[in-house]
Amino acid sequence: MNIDHKLKLRSKKGQLPFVEVNGEEIADSTIIMQELATRYDKDLDAALTQEQRNIAHAMISMLENHLVWVVLSWRSKNTEQMLKGYKINLQHALGSRLPNALLNFFFKFQFSRKCFQGAKKVKAQGLGVHKPEEIEEFGRKDLKVLSELLADKPFFFGDEPTTLDCVAFSVLAQIHFILDEVKYGLKEFMQENCPNLVGHVSRIKERCFPDWEDICTKLDLNAHIPKPEPETKENKEGADTEKTAEQDKNESEKELEKDNSNEKSEKKEEPEKVVEENKEKEEAAAK
Repeated sequence: MNIDHKLKLRSKKGQLPFVEVNGEEIADSTIIMQELATRYDKDLDAALTQEQRNIAHAMISMLENHLVWVVLSWRSKNTEQMLKGYKINLQHALGSRLPNALLNFFFKFQFSRKCFQGAKKVKAQGLGVHKPEEIEEFGRKDLKVLSELLADKPFFFGDEPTTLDCVAFSVLAQIHFILDEVKYGLKEFMQENCPNLVGHVSRIKERCFPDWEDICTKLDLNAHIPKPEPETKENKEGADTEKTAEQDKNESEKELEKDNSNEKSEKKEEPEKVVEENKEKEEAAAK
């Protein structure tokens, strides 16, 4: 199911993904998997030894608290390459009728602002203080560790996938599925030096997502919500489409104006304060 979060809706914790089960919100992918495993008695790690569980915990921590930040660092600084690399169709992603060129403009402007915050988070996490080539080297080391652990096995602990395989796929897929024409050092490194990780991503994809192409390109957002029949009027062919596009444009412009409103108000306050102070001085001098 493709849920439309409009690139801004988040859980109460401010995170994606999150699920709602029987009216209860559960955020963070690891907590989601743990909670669903408990509720529905589907423990992916039931067959693991304690030693294997310890290794899985360490590897998941590396993936979620290190490698994923390496990828986020690249995305936050390369918005245009990210859009192209993931072949993001903003009309489909945003459910808008505006031309993609215009949507790309609005997205890059807003994303660059939000990614500035993302870049600050990467810096606060610790990786952001390093040079891009240094950050990429950290990612290479993480990939090498995963590759050596996987070795020639289908999955990290044998013939069946576990939680570690799921978490690894969620991060490695963000690297592997970047289009070849977009150059990203980690993807090239994974292809050349960690071919078993490429095979791992393909196995998970084929096993769990046989409808991958439909999910990425064809499925409607919020398909579970009934959609109203489109209204049409005689002798006004295309009028409704134009009206909707105009509304979408106005909404996008309003969001941009809202983003700038605080900055403008701050800039106005200072000159007004100076004028007021000068006025008071003139009145005092006149007396």
